[in-house]
Amino acid sequence: MIYKKLIIVIFNSILLCQSFDIARVQYDGGGDWYSDPSSIPNLLNYLKENTQIKNIGKEQRVRLTDNNIINYPYLYLTGHGNIRFSEEEVESLRDILLSGSFLHADDNYGMDKSFRREIKKVFPNKKFVDLPHDHPIFSSYFNIKNGLPKIHEHDNNPPRALAIFHNKKIILLYTFESDLGDGWEYESVHNDPKHIRESALKMGVNIIYHVLSN
Repeated sequence: MIYKKLIIVIFNSILLCQSFDIARVQYDGGGDWYSDPSSIPNLLNYLKENTQIKNIGKEQRVRLTDNNIINYPYLYLTGHGNIRFSEEEVESLRDILLSGSFLHADDNYGMDKSFRREIKKVFPNKKFVDLPHDHPIFSSYFNIKNGLPKIHEHDNNPPRALAIFHNKKIILLYTFESDLGDGWEYESVHNDPKHIRESALKMGVNIIYHVLSN
């Protein structure tokens, strides 16, 4: 409880001058970067209603080369299809992540091959690290005992939380074989049971808490 109160103090300090927004990354290549349109608004609403953090903003939409991208240190990327970054976007993403921003990439089934290819251009000398179930990201606010939750079945593989670190801090989290964004959407979209949606939303809150408090 003391730890959670400390995190709330840190959050309020971070959000003192501005609200917390999540910026959805627009990309080229043919993938549907806009998929799961209700996911981010629902996650932000869940964060506001189920934690003591109230200075919650909204979903923003940015390209990696936008001049105002530095105003949105929490980036989110998803889709089903091909992702392609230009050289300028590769350089921009590398610069902003190494300067303190964070990217959560959530495979909506179909972007894995192209995303890994593009991230290899961004960080040719860094590798994804599988986060174990006891990593602090799974207990930063809610206690998620079994690690990344499985929201939708794709290829009968376990869900994986893959991270890229810089100076011992997660700067990129790739949630694979989980489909958190589908779980954040309105119940009527995918007809997921309430406990499945809750597990996805709680994981989303944990990611936000972990990133902003480290």
